[in-house]
Amino acid sequence: MLTLRDCIDFSDLSEEEILAIAECEHIPLLTALEEGESMVHTPRGRKRIAIMIKSQAEMCERTGNTVHAQHLRRVHDAFINRFDKMVARP
Repeated sequence: MLTLRDCIDFSDLSEEEILAIAECEHIPLLTALEEGESMVHTPRGRKRIAIMIKSQAEMCERTGNTVHAQHLRRVHDAFINRFDKMVARP
């Protein structure tokens, strides 16, 4: 039987990226993992993930949650750096 940890480890996304997708889309973690894993394999999907994470960081900043906004910006930067040539910077 696969655990959630196994699924995260087998995906091409970090746990923080999956959590950011879940937060942005207001969906359960496992659903975010499935959606993110599907999106990360296309240029359009990778761009969408980058935009989601960046938008969530901006929303957190606007609502005064600056600590979480900074965390999401680091997650966004790591995502962009990992997929450097595959993601057009939003």
